[in-house]
Amino acid sequence: MPLSPDDDHKLEIQLLHDRLLVKQPGEEGERRSSGGIVIPATAQVGHRLAWGDVLGVGNNVRSVKVGDRVLFNPADQLEVEIQGQTYLVMRERDVHAIASERTEHGTGLYL
Repeated sequence: MPLSPDDDHKLEIQLLHDRLLVKQPGEEGERRSSGGIVIPATAQVGHRLAWGDVLGVGNNVRSVKVGDRVLFNPADQLEVEIQGQTYLVMRERDVHAIASERTEHGTGLYL
């Protein structure tokens, strides 16, 4: 993965074992519910799972591929900052669902 941990050195980041590197899309500002109700940015949301994009996988990851979207609990994950961007590092077993274009198996639900 061609990310650099700081500006002085360009190092390749290789995830180990069953780890995933995930970028969670920012949800700054207000948002709308499916019914059209405006939810302010200051509204507290209870325990809510989130979707994120997989940017890297370790060599022991079995089901998740780079480019997949994964559903996970953001409160249970570790954050890392690389070049001013925040990413999440998690184990594959912490992923609740995968959304991908591969049609190997699934529930028949589509995002």
